[in-house]
Amino acid sequence: MSHLLLYYQRPEPATWVFLSSFLMISVYFVFHRFFCVRNLDIVLLLLLAPGLMMVYEGRRMQATAVVSAEAEKLALRHGIVPADDAGHRPTLTATLAVPSDAGASASRAGLAAAVVPNGDEVAVDMQSADTRGAGNPGPTVRRDGYPVETSRRQEGERLEFYGFLALLGACALLLIRMLCDPALVRRPLLDPNLSIGGLTFIGGALFLFLMANVITSTPEDAARGPRLGPGYPLLSMLPELPTTPDRETRSWPPQGPSQSAWLTNLARALAILSNFLIVAGMVSVGYWHFANIRTGVGCAVLYLMLPYTAQMTGNLEHTVPAAFLVLSVLTYRQPLVSGTMLGMAAGLVYYPIFLLPLWFSFYWYRGAKRFAAGLLVSILFLVGLLLLQGMEAFGEHVRQMFGLWLPRMQGLEGIWAEGRVPTDFRLPVLVACILLSASYAFWPGRKNLGTLMSGTAALMLAVQFWHGFGGGLYMAWYLPLTILTMFRPNLDDRIALTVVRGGRKLGTVSSTGGSVSVSDR
Repeated sequence: MSHLLLYYQRPEPATWVFLSSFLMISVYFVFHRFFCVRNLDIVLLLLLAPGLMMVYEGRRMQATAVVSAEAEKLALRHGIVPADDAGHRPTLTATLAVPSDAGASASRAGLAAAVVPNGDEVAVDMQSADTRGAGNPGPTVRRDGYPVETSRRQEGERLEFYGFLALLGACALLLIRMLCDPALVRRPLLDPNLSIGGLTFIGGALFLFLMANVITSTPEDAARGPRLGPGYPLLSMLPELPTTPDRETRSWPPQGPSQSAWLTNLARALAILSNFLIVAGMVSVGYWHFANIRTGVGCAVLYLMLPYTAQMTGNLEHTVPAAFLVLSVLTYRQPLVSGTMLGMAAGLVYYPIFLLPLWFSFYWYRGAKRFAAGLLVSILFLVGLLLLQGMEAFGEHVRQMFGLWLPRMQGLEGIWAEGRVPTDFRLPVLVACILLSASYAFWPGRKNLGTLMSGTAALMLAVQFWHGFGGGLYMAWYLPLTILTMFRPNLDDRIALTVVRGGRKLGTVSSTGGSVSVSDR
């Protein structure tokens, strides 16, 4: 962003949390009805920020400890000894003596790459051996405090663990809210406190700033290799685009853009397109399905305000599946298109597979075959693209795409990382998620658009609890639909029999005791 606006610096995540939280309260809080469901919903969304910040800070501390340890090892290899301790913050400041001959160019370049601008991380100052005066006693390293790499890493691990606990606690409250949503029949219209013009201006400005951060970011970990969990292998080949101010300086050894430029540009284009589709899809749902464009714009702006959106804007594993999930709800009147969108989401990150009982149950009386056809077409399309990697790896890539292995209990991240919660509890959580998914095939008996949105958000919240690689952080999978569910009007009449055009004319619908019947006219 500094390339577009002079002297602009990306705000720190903590700064974004405070600013966005106050802005969300001022725009969406219903001050004249303090005890209402809308205010409870805003509080639930705000509860996601503390856990997110704790995870972010914990990982930053761990990365800082790794950089400090590696810089110290590099310094010791050049004959540098620790000097006296002073100060109060754990820092590592090194004055390195590097021979001035041509053979030391690689060492000098490696040491220069260790520079981290933050004062609490690593600062390296190099001097050529022939530039030091005779009175200079030699190279020095000053360490303030004691073992930086051990204490700071342990503290970061604890903070990250508590952050994941806070995140999953907030997810549990949101899950309960989504499960109870079908019972909320009275849904008064509570518009945001800002006019549609003001909401549109704020949303457009936020989107431009967030996308500018994506464009000007440096790809992180450009050659990640095969991903750990189930998902689409080709998606994991694209680099992540960090949008926080310090992400680009927290890796060792420091990495430059090691992939080809076209892959980086493709990642940027997909990030911008997927975020645009999420926002445009939310606005379109408000316009076409809620008959209130102000509600759609308000939902989209609220999503852009969230601290999570600013941190994960460039993560394709978050945004691309989320875009397809939003589009599947937007196109729910066309089962073929909706099935294609849901199939793309399930093929890319695997976890939307748990949505199939809910969606097939919704289309059961009309549109199920077309929905299945769209789902099958998208899955076959993604499987066919795997052939681009050759037949040798095709079988393994298919297994990874569909998660065709037993649940893993080792090498996990997040709350299930080694030494945290016993992984034996992960299997019962997985079984509970499967039972919840299966229950949507029968409950509720009469499903409408509101049930479709709340059920999709609930299941994407449920998978966060057993997701073994950062469960709780994949908020884009459920946040857009959660926000739409919170703001939606009464949609009891939006069932498949009345909104999906089939082979016969639409008729009158009647329901008795949970059963649904239709008569042609």
